[in-house]
Amino acid sequence: MPVGTAGTVKAMLPSSVRSTGADVILGNTYHLMLRPTAERISMLGGLHKFMDWEYPILTDSGGFQVMSLSGLTKITEKGVEFKSHIDGSVHFITPERSIELQSLFGSDISMCFDECTPYPVDEKTALKSMQLSMRWAKRSREAFGYQDDRSIFGIQQGSVFRDQREESAEALKSIDFDGYAVGGLAVGEGQEKMFEVLSYAPNLLPSKKPRYLMGVGKPDDIVCAVKKWY
Repeated sequence: MPVGTAGTVKAMLPSSVRSTGADVILGNTYHLMLRPTAERISMLGGLHKFMDWEYPILTDSGGFQVMSLSGLTKITEKGVEFKSHIDGSVHFITPERSIELQSLFGSDISMCFDECTPYPVDEKTALKSMQLSMRWAKRSREAFGYQDDRSIFGIQQGSVFRDQREESAEALKSIDFDGYAVGGLAVGEGQEKMFEVLSYAPNLLPSKKPRYLMGVGKPDDIVCAVKKWY
């Protein structure tokens, strides 16, 4: 899934991306909401028209930026307050607002809003983060509802702790998503620990629905991750 963070896969035309065999492009909710804004993209016909991409688009929820821009964020039960890395303006994203933004983009697959747990992390902190993400997942699903032409995926968290991964998976299955993602990896834990988690985490999620490994992009990581899954 090539990354088109700000509405384009860098240095490539849409036709060139398609020629690689790519079926889905990923867009970044946080960056697009700041510039050019979700409202402007919607007014211009949605992200597909904006990017000249007629195939599926998946948008992340902005949850990764909760971690990567931690110096510019403030997390509460309600949501996350961001300071723009561009101009310092203040924005507040809740699970409901994240889903609204992704709907304005017209993305085919929306991700639930979560807190991507950083690494290293202790068990207590990871547990608190994971359980917050599960509460946000429920709110995301409620805001999204059930749609025939668009899907929403839940995101498993729990860092490198198996019992937390199991609790997260059970919470997500009870909410019932259209697909499921393994999140919270490739955040500094190293390849060995990542593969250790991948030896069991995907199998905790429904096998009859899509399962998506988030954040992993190095060729050897992808190949080895597929081997772990199948």
